[in-house]
Amino acid sequence: MSSSQSGEGEIRKAIVEADLVDCMVALPGQLFYSTQIPACLWFLARDRKDGRFRDRRGQVLFIDARKLGTMVDRTHRELTGDDILRIASTYHAWRSDEDVDSYADIPGFCKSVALDEVRKHVHVLTPGRYVGAETAEDDGEPFEEKMNRLVATLRVQQAEAAKLDSAITATLKELGYGG
Repeated sequence: MSSSQSGEGEIRKAIVEADLVDCMVALPGQLFYSTQIPACLWFLARDRKDGRFRDRRGQVLFIDARKLGTMVDRTHRELTGDDILRIASTYHAWRSDEDVDSYADIPGFCKSVALDEVRKHVHVLTPGRYVGAETAEDDGEPFEEKMNRLVATLRVQQAEAAKLDSAITATLKELGYGG
C-alpha cells in the first residue's frame, strides 16, 4: 500500500493512474492463524461507469477497519457479522446510485477521495492516511481542569509506586536478596 521497494511504488502508481482502484479496506491484525500482521483488501474495477452503479471514476473509497473485530483468544481476532455488515454496507452505499445520500464520510472509518488527493500522497493507498482520526467525544470538562486532575492522579500513583518499591526492597532484604 505504501512501499516503494522493488518497483512496488511504480506498479501502485500505474494501477491508481489507470483508475482501477475502487476501494481499499484496512483490516485489523491477528485475523489469520499464519500471521499476526494486518491485511488490506483491494477492490479493483475496470468499468467503474457500467450503468448498474454510480459513476465512481476518479474516486477511491478508503475504509479503515483496523479497530473492528473481537479477540477470540489472546492471539486471534475475528470480525463479527456486524463488523462485516458495516464494511459491506459502507462500500455498497458508496457505489450505489439508488440512494446517493446513504453514504457519508465517517472520520476515523471511511472517506471517499478524489484521485488528485491520492496523487498528492504519492499514490500511497493506506486508508489511515485518508480517513483521519475519529471525532473525540467532548466530556464537557475544561482542558485546564482535566489536566490538573490527571496530574494530581499521577502524583498519587507515583507516591504509591514509591511505597510499593520500598516494601519490595524491604522484603527482598528480609529474604537475603538485598544489598
